[in-house]
Amino acid sequence: MKMPKVAIVQESPILLDRDATIAKAVALIEDAASAGAELVVFPEAYIAGYPAWIWRLRPGGDWGTSEALHARLLDSAVDIEAGELTPLCNAAQTNKVTVICGMNERDGLQSRATLYNTVVIINNDGRLLNRHRKLMPTNPERMVWGFGDGSSLKVVETSLGRVSTLLCWENYMPLARYAIYSQGVEVYVAPTYDSGDGWIGTMQHIAREGRCWVVCSGVALEHSDLPDDFPEKERLYPDSGEWINPGDSLVVAPGGEIVAGPMRREKGILYAEVDAGAVATAKRALDVAGHYSRPDIFTLEVNTQVQHSIRLK
Repeated sequence: MKMPKVAIVQESPILLDRDATIAKAVALIEDAASAGAELVVFPEAYIAGYPAWIWRLRPGGDWGTSEALHARLLDSAVDIEAGELTPLCNAAQTNKVTVICGMNERDGLQSRATLYNTVVIINNDGRLLNRHRKLMPTNPERMVWGFGDGSSLKVVETSLGRVSTLLCWENYMPLARYAIYSQGVEVYVAPTYDSGDGWIGTMQHIAREGRCWVVCSGVALEHSDLPDDFPEKERLYPDSGEWINPGDSLVVAPGGEIVAGPMRREKGILYAEVDAGAVATAKRALDVAGHYSRPDIFTLEVNTQVQHSIRLK
């Protein structure tokens, strides 16, 4: 019996260029679909690049550089309400694949200036199934992105099974994970900038804890991916041969076995077959939101209301 195939895209964006990155993503979706993939996953902030420079800027000392880079990040972000995600939705529909993609999202409804670290799930008919904004940006990320809310802590039905996403260090938030487990997630997707053996161990832990498939899509970025006019390029990134981030994409089966990857310091598409039906069997001994839970002792309440700073009457 042929099992559904997942494609993890570990490719660099066209950094700080929204339209070119979306065009590259569309081509990669076509490649993955031609190889038989039903789910195509892109990394955290793929459109149009994770702001890796925030980890190298000097607090209070690089104000001009920070402002220049933020302006370009803002200009290259996606305004979903303005239809800027349409090419990706069309590609999902045309190729009959579900697409999960991280992006810098520009708030197009209220301030029109706030950015969010967002991941979307697009169904194979082109519909947007979920838009999740990172709940808690990590450390200097808070100088870039606003906070998400609980309205997007959802598991959605796809042709591959029940799918959900958490971004990078959200996966270290036990209550966020449990909110996903409690909805019967079968394919747990973790787009991330993190990498290394510790992170890989976290992905294995989630697969053991949630008894679900874990699909991790990591950012692969080299010095050569920086545009020529990148502000303070030689000072911030003096090593022309540097891997700024190595990727480390992988797929983990329910129970913790790595079945594909980690893909380290290379670019391309990582494929794996994923059988959502194996999840229920894996939960025979441990089902943290089912027979292994104790609702008479522990309860979790999630505020799923959309949070707006302004409400007009």
